[in-house]
Amino acid sequence: MESIVAKCGYRCDLCPVYEANFKTDPDKQKMCDAWTKYLGGSVEPDAIEVCQGCQKGGGDPDCDVRKCAQEKNHTNCAYCDDFDCDKLKGKMDLVANSVKDPDNIPKEDYDRYVGPFLGRQHLLEIRKSLMNQ
Repeated sequence: MESIVAKCGYRCDLCPVYEANFKTDPDKQKMCDAWTKYLGGSVEPDAIEVCQGCQKGGGDPDCDVRKCAQEKNHTNCAYCDDFDCDKLKGKMDLVANSVKDPDNIPKEDYDRYVGPFLGRQHLLEIRKSLMNQ
């Protein structure tokens, strides 16, 4: 599958609840359990919906990052002159700042439940590729 990067840098194509990846409702429970264990958050499986990603009109319609990128007609925030603005910082770094003891997360779990949500890393990779064009 081709990389699908959300406005904020999340990798939809790697997300367990992205529509192309979602298999069964127990996957929602696994994701909730992993987020609780590795990020210290608490999300109930019923709160998670299968997502199309914001590039396809899914995701949170009230997301300030999404609204801003749409208003500026940017594919994602990597293309914005105001990159790293206050709207983006919180969303982009939410998971990275929440990870507890990343060295003790099994690689498979890290790649599935943490990696897709490292928005800053993904957006910086895009920005770097834009500079090399």
